[in-house]
Amino acid sequence: MPTCPHTAHISAARGAPPALDACTSAPPSVGRTLSFTLALALSVLAGCSTTPTSAPVSSLPQTAPQTPDRDYFALDNSAQTQELVLYALGLLDTGYRFGGRNPDAGLDCSGMVSYIVEQISGRKLPHNAASIADRTRPIDPSELQPGDLVFFNTQKKRHSHMGIYIGDGKFVHAPSSRGVVRVERLDNRYFAPRIDGARSLLESG
Repeated sequence: MPTCPHTAHISAARGAPPALDACTSAPPSVGRTLSFTLALALSVLAGCSTTPTSAPVSSLPQTAPQTPDRDYFALDNSAQTQELVLYALGLLDTGYRFGGRNPDAGLDCSGMVSYIVEQISGRKLPHNAASIADRTRPIDPSELQPGDLVFFNTQKKRHSHMGIYIGDGKFVHAPSSRGVVRVERLDNRYFAPRIDGARSLLESG
């Protein structure tokens, strides 16, 4: 094991064997200095990893989160979203049926939406609320326009129910309770806390 030349020289001069750990042991005063320096460094590092509570808002990033580019399903134009609203209103009082895909047999929430979209555009959406949410362009619920889609967490899982926004804080949906397609308000005490997303059927811009 290597020794410190300086210590070895002193030890040899005294006729004692060279000390093997003299180079790794600092004098007490040096140890105290190193301890103080280490404590100071740790406190500085801790300060760097914590956001100051007094930081001004203007110093924080103001850029809104960006939605990754995707090939979302979209209707041809805004006239079709207006038609979507009128078609939904024309289905009021249609009976509910789990898995239903047409008014004659009954409709469930996603079946109603996919049926209307196919009637006005000739194109199909999945018959599943979560899958429709995944295929369509996300928007903030505060930006809802007539013809947009609104989603709810009604079964302790995201996008488990959906409806078509018709304006004035209202939407049309096919709920299992009371068994018919009907109009509901978004501020309804049941639905308001369960809103978990909104989608547009138009391209961005």
